[in-house]
Amino acid sequence: MILEAVYVLLGAGFVFQALGTIALHRFPDVYTRMHGATKCTTFGSMFTYIGIMLYGAYAWMSGNPAYVSLSTHTFIVMALLLITNPAGAHAIARAAHRSGVMPKGAITDSLRRKGK
Repeated sequence: MILEAVYVLLGAGFVFQALGTIALHRFPDVYTRMHGATKCTTFGSMFTYIGIMLYGAYAWMSGNPAYVSLSTHTFIVMALLLITNPAGAHAIARAAHRSGVMPKGAITDSLRRKGK
């Protein structure tokens, strides 16, 4: 039962990662590409990491204590990903806006009018 859940989580992670790749290639401008890729890769990585941690817990309960380290390291990587992915996306969007890149189809820039 646990291994089936691991397979489902890994499959969901793969699907979200694939959707992020498609978003990166299909969306028209830097803002929508960044949004699609960041959201999808964050969710895909989360599902994958949760699947890995669940497998580590399953292996630990089966009598292999080495998998505690795997689950611990995977949790740390997941926490760091949750911090760095949104921060990176914000930095990319801010740099694009400051460089004068307008979203596709935008007529005015309300942030520039407010002086921000």
